Amino acid sequence: MRALPTRNLTNSNAQFKKAITRLPLGVSSTFRYWGDDRTIYVDHGKGGRIWDVDGNAYVDYRLGYGPAILGYADDRVDAAARKGMDVGGVFALSTEREMIVADRIAKMVPGVDLVRFSNSGTEAVMAALRLARAHTGRDSYLLVEGGYHGLFDAAMWMANVEDWDQKSNRDPEVVSYSKGIPQELKTLAHLVPMNNLQRLEDTFKRYGNTMAAMLIEPIQGNCCGIAATTEYVRLARKLCDDYGVLLIIDEVKTGFRVAKGGVQSLYGVTPDICTFAKAMANGYPIAVVAGREEIMRTFGYGGAAHGGTYTAHSVSLAAAEECLRILDETPALETIAAYGEALKKGISEILNHRGIAHSYAGHSSMFGLFFAEKAPDNYRAWKKSDYSFYDQMAYFLHDLGIICEPDSREPWFICEAHAKDAACLKDTLKAVEMAVDLTLEHFEAEAKPA
Repeated sequence: MRALPTRNLTNSNAQFKKAITRLPLGVSSTFRYWGDDRTIYVDHGKGGRIWDVDGNAYVDYRLGYGPAILGYADDRVDAAARKGMDVGGVFALSTEREMIVADRIAKMVPGVDLVRFSNSGTEAVMAALRLARAHTGRDSYLLVEGGYHGLFDAAMWMANVEDWDQKSNRDPEVVSYSKGIPQELKTLAHLVPMNNLQRLEDTFKRYGNTMAAMLIEPIQGNCCGIAATTEYVRLARKLCDDYGVLLIIDEVKTGFRVAKGGVQSLYGVTPDICTFAKAMANGYPIAVVAGREEIMRTFGYGGAAHGGTYTAHSVSLAAAEECLRILDETPALETIAAYGEALKKGISEILNHRGIAHSYAGHSSMFGLFFAEKAPDNYRAWKKSDYSFYDQMAYFLHDLGIICEPDSREPWFICEAHAKDAACLKDTLKAVEMAVDLTLEHFEAEAKPA
C-alpha cells in the first residue's frame, strides 16, 4: 500500500488545545469539530480556496455550507460592504436600502410580494413557521424526513431510521436530534418520507385540518442534495391548497444558488412563504422571510411578532444588494453550474475507469455523490445505504488539500471563483483520483484475513 498523505497541523492542534479551555469542543459550532487532531482553524480564504493556520491550502467545496457563492473575499461584494459601514451599522431603525434589496428579491422570485429581513436561516424559518401559525390559527406542521430547517426546537425532529425495522409495517419512530428538546413538542411535528406520494396524501387526510404549514427543501441541503420529484412538490402544493395549509419552501441553501428564482422556479411551484439566507450576500449574515402579501401582512401588531436588533444591518444589506445584482445581471450562475458539471464529469471519468458504480443527486451547483448506481431519493434509503467509501475518501481528500464535508450528508458546493481559478478543477481531480485509489487500497487491506 502506498504511503498515506499527511498534513502539518501543528498550529491547528495547538490552537485546539487552547480553544477547548474556553470553547466547548474548541469551536463555535459543533459541526466544525472534526476530531481533536483534525479540527482545522482558518487563517484566510480567497476565491475558491482557504488556508489554515499551518499554511495548508485547500480547494473548498463546503464554502461555509454554501454562502460563498461568488468565492471568498469577493472584491465586488466586499467593496459594497465597506460602503455599508459608512452608513453606521445598526440603528434599530430602517434605511432606504431595505426597499432596494426587497425589490430585487421580488424581481428575481416571481411569487414574492413582501419581504422581512432576518440574520440567519434558522431565524428566518422560525419566523416563517410562526407566521404560518398566526395566519392559520393552527399549531401543528409537516416536515419531510431528511430536511434541515435550522437549530430550533420545532425543527429538530427526525426519523430514527437506525433503529427501524424495514420489514415492519410501521414508520420509524420520530425522535429529537438533540438533548434539551421538550418532548411535548413532538405531538406537533408530523414527518413524511420524501417522494412517497401515497404517504403524503395519507398524512394530509389524517392531520391536514390541524396543520399550519408544510416545510420542504425540494433539494435537501443537509441530506446529500437528495431532490424531490416535480410530482411530489406539486402534489404538496395541491394538498396544502385543499386543506388550508401554508406551503413553506425553505430556500436557505438553494435560494439564489440553483436559479435566480430559487428552487421553486425550477419546480414551477409557488409557495405561500419562502426563506432565503446563505447565498444572498456571499457570506455576510442576512436572511429573509418572503411570500404572498395576504400572509406577510400578518406580521405586525396584533399578528405575528417579528423583529431583531441586527436585522437589515447596513453592512450585510449592502453586501446583499451587490451580490444579488451580480447573480441577477451577470452569467455567474451559469458559470457555477458549468463548473459543477465539469467537476462531476471529471470525477465520473476517474470512477468509471476503475469500475466503481456511482451517481449524483441535487443540482450542479450543490450536488451529492453516491457510490451506488442509483442515488437514493429519500432519507430512509440514504440512511440504510453504504456510505463508508465516501467517508473514507473524504478523509483522504482533506489530507490532499480538498475540503468537503467529512461525511456524505452535505453536498459539494460550487462558487464562481472555482471556475475563474484555472487550477481548481485540475487540483481537485488529481486529489480525487489519489483519494479513490487510497480508499480502494484501504478497504482491500481491511478485507484481507489477519
